[in-house]
Amino acid sequence: MKRSLFEQPNGYTDSIRKGMAGARMLSGRMTSGRLSREEQLARLNEELKTADAVVIGAGAGLSTSAGFDYAGERFLYYFGDFAVKYGIRDIYSGGFYPFPDAETRWAWWSRHIYVNRYVDPPKPVYDDLLKLVKDKDYFVITTNVDHQFQRAGFDKKRLFYTQGDYGLFQSMDPAVQKTYDNEAWVMEAMEAQGFVKDEDGVFRPPEDGELRMRVPASLIPRSPDDGSEMTMNLRSDDTFVEDEGWHRASVAYADFLRRHEGLHVLFLELGVGGNTPVIIKYPFWQMVRDDPNAVYACLNFNEAWAPVEIEDRAICLDGDTGAILKQLKE
Repeated sequence: MKRSLFEQPNGYTDSIRKGMAGARMLSGRMTSGRLSREEQLARLNEELKTADAVVIGAGAGLSTSAGFDYAGERFLYYFGDFAVKYGIRDIYSGGFYPFPDAETRWAWWSRHIYVNRYVDPPKPVYDDLLKLVKDKDYFVITTNVDHQFQRAGFDKKRLFYTQGDYGLFQSMDPAVQKTYDNEAWVMEAMEAQGFVKDEDGVFRPPEDGELRMRVPASLIPRSPDDGSEMTMNLRSDDTFVEDEGWHRASVAYADFLRRHEGLHVLFLELGVGGNTPVIIKYPFWQMVRDDPNAVYACLNFNEAWAPVEIEDRAICLDGDTGAILKQLKE
């Protein structure tokens, strides 16, 4: 009898187990690589051409490089009224603000979702990455929740969003193990606050008139299954819903790794910081350590290093991830 998705291999928990094992077994001594920057760029270019498969591990630094800043001009353009009234200084911290009522909270979240999920990034970083790997056997595991891989054209069957998706809601009742697409709701909520679409179909603040900082009570999203208020499908605690799509992607990731064991695999880590290293960074180190045919590459700003145990198969490029990918593409 065919096993259900929930009974098949779990790439997420397998990855964390590998990461924990790697953290215990590696010495902790780090290196930025033996070669010069030019030599490392040349080697990465060659690895992208010759590898049997590429496993991409992406963190927040990749989206930041693509222009998804959570503060500054972009924040003030869409959230300036919230900054003035509530003293919020960036999009990330605003997601934790104790707003006075649900109507205000969902006004914030409609904007939060829209600018990070339904708008193309200012820079073509994801497009450049796709051009580098589109003809390879690749798979993407990411802690990002902005859906930008799929927007850029990556095959959705080769993507594993481990921590959720800005484009999905879940019931406040974790017993309802389902997620719900929120695109239509987001567009309606943006319009309800007074945002207007430009000629390219992008919502902008109105030139004349102020934005409303509340949505109508009728727009507070509720689960069609139990009527409870919804929340974001973002991993923050054990109420996070791992729905059928999440499990399917987890199985696909585990299967991809299994099928490529012992082959020449490039583990390409992009913009992964220290918040959740056990999901991508540590497992990549461990898998390269265990497989002499595997190669590890890390592209990151001020955090490009690898354990000395894999120094001979490590490529560490410090700098803006998008700029490095552009160099490789060209």
